[in-house]
Amino acid sequence: MSFISVLHPTAPYTTYVSQTQAPSINDIRSLLRAVIDPELGDNIVDLGMAGDITFTDGLVTVAMKLTIKGCPLRVQIRNDIESRLLAHPAITKVTIDWGEMTPDERTAVMTRARWNAKEQASDTAVPANTRILAIASGKGGVGKSSVTVNLAAALAQAGKTVGVLDADIWGFSIPRMLGMPDRLQARAVDGRDKPMIVPNVRVVGSGLLKVVSTGMLVEDESTALMWRGLMLTKAVEQFLHDVEWGELDYLLIDMPPGTGDVQMGLARMLPRTDLLIVTTPAVSAQKVAIRAADMARRSFLRVAGVIENMSTFECDHGTQYALFGTGGGQTLADEIGVKLLGQVPIESTVAAGGDSGEPVVLSNTGKAAGVFLAIAKRIIDDTPDMTEMSGCSARTEDIVPVSVRSR
Repeated sequence: MSFISVLHPTAPYTTYVSQTQAPSINDIRSLLRAVIDPELGDNIVDLGMAGDITFTDGLVTVAMKLTIKGCPLRVQIRNDIESRLLAHPAITKVTIDWGEMTPDERTAVMTRARWNAKEQASDTAVPANTRILAIASGKGGVGKSSVTVNLAAALAQAGKTVGVLDADIWGFSIPRMLGMPDRLQARAVDGRDKPMIVPNVRVVGSGLLKVVSTGMLVEDESTALMWRGLMLTKAVEQFLHDVEWGELDYLLIDMPPGTGDVQMGLARMLPRTDLLIVTTPAVSAQKVAIRAADMARRSFLRVAGVIENMSTFECDHGTQYALFGTGGGQTLADEIGVKLLGQVPIESTVAAGGDSGEPVVLSNTGKAAGVFLAIAKRIIDDTPDMTEMSGCSARTEDIVPVSVRSR
């Protein structure tokens, strides 16, 4: 019998859920403990939001109580519940019956939130209301970093504050591609017992980029980092704990290719991460990329969509050539049950923008820029609007301290 290890977000122990037989109700509750309310910084089971649960012939029905029934976080919580439960092979469908807490239940939730704020230090320095997107791939060479910088720039151009964490420790390229080569500095921060790393900042349109990379720690970009797996994970952990990120709308993480130590460490440290999987049109690339999706599902991370890079090349006469094959992106999206967010064509302006530190979306020239901007808009449209949170979760009675909302 095989088991999945599920790390409880608020306690130092691990539960085990069978993957080869029908789950018990306790198994399902263990899976739901990976679903975090972003406003309250705690899991929906311990908050009392997940009520009655039934399981029949592959269908799980969960009774969910929100502090306010029309809360904008409903979509995000629904997506997280589905991704966690559907990762279990015996669960084929999830139904959620939405309800609203009574005043007494809401008071109990707020009391727990205040206790958490007092007793528990923040797991990471990334704010709880930040949407985290890990840009992943099954193998190298598919243009993952190019996708990361262009999406980050497009989101910032739309007025968002965007963090970029270059987790490709060995193959860092983000500093050059964003034109931000300066070394990182540290400074004392109020409320912290040690200095914090300060991200390098770049203003883009009406938004802001905050960037951290090991490329900003070495003397020059030709320096090789000869680190083993544990050191890689520790580096990412430090970037999550010891960086003064401040307020962020989005955190984009440029992942190393494959399904190794960094990927597993990220799933443990940031269980609310969504994955965007980058592939090329070739069927062989799609077959490798599906491993990244399998890793996400096994780690109970939601796959938010697929991006097909290097889709086609269009010559000056308007003829299109499928240099790397066709259909891989759509096939991958269909196989893992998510949307194909966009197909980025092959254009020299994309590579030139990466070399010069000016992502192509900033000039908005060519079809590739238009695709990146469209994907960024889809990401924004799929993200709950935290400015409309009056009357929801921690803001319901305005009694939860700021430290909870910033966890």
